[in-house]
Amino acid sequence: MNDLRLAAILVLLAAGVFFTLVSVVGVIRLPDVYSRAHTASQTDTLGAGLVVASVVLAYGVDSGVIKAVLLLVFIFITNPTAAHAIARAAYEEGIEPWTEGDDRR
Repeated sequence: MNDLRLAAILVLLAAGVFFTLVSVVGVIRLPDVYSRAHTASQTDTLGAGLVVASVVLAYGVDSGVIKAVLLLVFIFITNPTAAHAIARAAYEEGIEPWTEGDDRR
């Protein structure tokens, strides 16, 4: 494996882990269900995409990598759908979004 390929793998992997950690911090720190669902769906999906891209780059095209890419497609479909379902359920239950004047943090 040449140095450029290894550097690309490490950068993709580090970026994926970074975005996943941002998602964790967002879920812990954000004030309401709407913003938590938003950060969880976006940054988790991006983090998973970057990690799978590093796996594809590391292992090349193989049957295991094809399965990982199919898993990524599944994640791309289900994460935003689940976040939307959670936000819609919260809205239908009457949970109001956090506004700047609210004290719940």
